[in-house]
Amino acid sequence: MQAPHRIAPLETSRRHFLADCGVGIGKIAAASLLARSAAARDRATEPKAPHFAPRAKAVIHLFMGGAPSQLDLFDHKPLLAEYEGKPLPPSVIGDQRYAFIQQDAAVLGPRFPFARHGQSGAELGSPWRHLAEVADELCIVKSMHTDQFNHAPAQLLLNSGFSQPGRPSMGAWSVYGLGADTEDLPAFVAMITGSGISAGSSLWSSGFLPKSCTGVRLRNGKDPILNLNTPARFAGATQADTFALLAELDRGRAEALADPTISARLQALEMAAKLQTSAPELLDLRSEGQATLDLYGCDPDKPSFARACLLARRLVERGVRFVNLFHEGWDAHTDVLGSTERNCRATDKACAALIRDLKRRGMLDDTLVVWGGEFGRTPMVETNPALGRSQGRDHHPQAFTTWMAGAGVRAGYTHGETDDFGFHIVRDPVHVHDLQATILHLLGLDHERLTFRHAGRDFRLTDVHGRVVRELLS
Repeated sequence: MQAPHRIAPLETSRRHFLADCGVGIGKIAAASLLARSAAARDRATEPKAPHFAPRAKAVIHLFMGGAPSQLDLFDHKPLLAEYEGKPLPPSVIGDQRYAFIQQDAAVLGPRFPFARHGQSGAELGSPWRHLAEVADELCIVKSMHTDQFNHAPAQLLLNSGFSQPGRPSMGAWSVYGLGADTEDLPAFVAMITGSGISAGSSLWSSGFLPKSCTGVRLRNGKDPILNLNTPARFAGATQADTFALLAELDRGRAEALADPTISARLQALEMAAKLQTSAPELLDLRSEGQATLDLYGCDPDKPSFARACLLARRLVERGVRFVNLFHEGWDAHTDVLGSTERNCRATDKACAALIRDLKRRGMLDDTLVVWGGEFGRTPMVETNPALGRSQGRDHHPQAFTTWMAGAGVRAGYTHGETDDFGFHIVRDPVHVHDLQATILHLLGLDHERLTFRHAGRDFRLTDVHGRVVRELLS
């Protein structure tokens, strides 16, 4: 018996269904929806007035993926040395559970000596040889805390306000709220040094915001932007004619369908064409001169955190709104001493150089530098022979340290305090949503007013949380 003929299901989007279903009300609904999305798209990167006078024009976020050990770098707890080899009092740990250590794990004392620096007396661990010299520029927050225990969710929470992928990142919100200050470079740029970042490209995504708010990644290599130079056989009139034809086809299709993804692609192609002119000058780090390269400890042709820091300064100098520099590799489940030393060798000089360089150019007054990871490390030691781990620290969401410098923050100030074991915050807690609200505030944006309607409700970076930590402001 012959099998009955089956009609393949029609694959169509909601937009095409509404537009083509032949029902008048469908066309009206589609026209209304698409008009709103097109209007939002067109305004996305246009310069906009802030909610109030900003202190910062740009942000450079130095994100230390993997979570640096605050107990070895910023939060000195001498009592840990006395308790080394013994468990913490049960009253301190409570019912906290960990992935890789037991509740009765022995204490691991600070791996480095601490000293006070500058007129502010900021107390820093010895690996910070260069950062210690600019201690009076730092606003150190020792009382950060988060809701997430694992890397990817915690990185997402700090960078996008939500622990799952799909929400706009902080840089995307900044561009959406203020627009772009430059037409020749992306308004939001992301760079990665060290090993890979746990949460991936979601950390610089635009989520449900217009795609023009997405961060553009510059690769950490000899060619940060691939295919920047036009092959000789396509140069000149051939390339110009090709671009013109593609633009005409895309615009025609975008007008016919009012599809924002087509317009986003067209904007990306236009930016790519502009980068062929603007990027070679941007990426020519040798033009900085040897004194500046030495300040950062930077080889202009060799991938490094130092090279990325210098490039970050050049980006904001040319009008880029938000720069994310992700340095992965701080996840010290074993050998916290060696891991911390290696990462500080890779980042210390460049962090200090960035602050010095911005200041001498008069840019620190309106450029906000933020440094920190997704959570902290435990006061207890992690030792697991089966996994080849010893003398490490596990994840600790209850307390960690972040510092800021520049644009409107209190220089030479330390905020918050943890208990004698560095386990719990005992004064002035600052949640990651509070940090986000404060960064937006310094950009002139009210985190409660910066919203975008999606899926039937208004969303914001801080969701329904967050407060501006005014004690951190100058």
